[in-house]
Amino acid sequence: MNTPSSHAPEPCTCSGLNRRDFIRHAGTGLAVAGLAGAAVAPALDVALKPVASETLAATLFKSLSEKQRASLCFSFDHELRSKVDNNWHITKSTVADMTKDQQDMVKAIFDGLHSPEYRETVYKQVVHDAGKAGFGGSAVAFFGEPGTGKFEFVFTGRHVTRRCDGDSVAGAAFGGPIFYGHAAKEFNETADHPGNVYWFQAKRANALYQALDGKQRKAALLGESRGENGTDTIKLKGKSASMEGLRVGEMTPDQKGLVKKVMADLLAPFRKADADEAMKLIEKSGMDNLHMAFFQKENIGDDETWDVWQIEGPAMLWYFRGKPHVHTWVHIRETA
Repeated sequence: MNTPSSHAPEPCTCSGLNRRDFIRHAGTGLAVAGLAGAAVAPALDVALKPVASETLAATLFKSLSEKQRASLCFSFDHELRSKVDNNWHITKSTVADMTKDQQDMVKAIFDGLHSPEYRETVYKQVVHDAGKAGFGGSAVAFFGEPGTGKFEFVFTGRHVTRRCDGDSVAGAAFGGPIFYGHAAKEFNETADHPGNVYWFQAKRANALYQALDGKQRKAALLGESRGENGTDTIKLKGKSASMEGLRVGEMTPDQKGLVKKVMADLLAPFRKADADEAMKLIEKSGMDNLHMAFFQKENIGDDETWDVWQIEGPAMLWYFRGKPHVHTWVHIRETA
């Protein structure tokens, strides 16, 4: 761990607002950003504009006390920045240990990383899966410093890893590997995954499987998946390696259209900027070079609705592990 900077915390003076007003206005902007055609009084127009998560992350960083910086701040190239797991805390200190204003900023940052349609759903999932600790039981860390071009905020907990980097991490969607998941009503979910907020993604992928012919299904349906092994789970293979499953380039135009619908559903929970960057990187490597794989030995209920499946390319992996409940590992880069 690097020794944090010793300069005193700075008040937020964005647009002439103090920090508490800034948080309040940021939250208001997030809330109304998706309301098409909403009437906004001219005097409130500036206040109601959404504030980028990167701006909030920089404000939060400046608000940290020296004690907080000692435990939450690291150099940009620290190895911890690249870590991801299904249930972990990047630091020992939790969000609940922060001041109320800081907690509000963390919540606003998190909200801003998700699309207006799914923002509340994803937040409730994180609160639910954290148990009694709730959202405050999560942990955050900062890497580098705002304004240097090398700065990233990372949020972690059970079934959640999110990043906010402002494109500091070149050639990487979401600022690096992320994780999302949900155990809705029970740890061992039944075949239809009642209440699971991410199961709609598996339904879309299975619709694609149903559209495959016999030969294609044989190529796409495999035995056991890669399993889970922390950060190694999302290790990318590169162009020279062989991929598991059916190559998208061997699909019909209609089937390729279904692949795009799968990707649209996978990206739907996330803010548009991150979703667009992810697709740009995937398309740069070529959609035809993606492979779809479904894993029959990890199926719940013997119903041939495949709970575990993945989309993999030379520089991307979206691994959806729906047994015993949903764990999803994501890593998308320009090059492996």
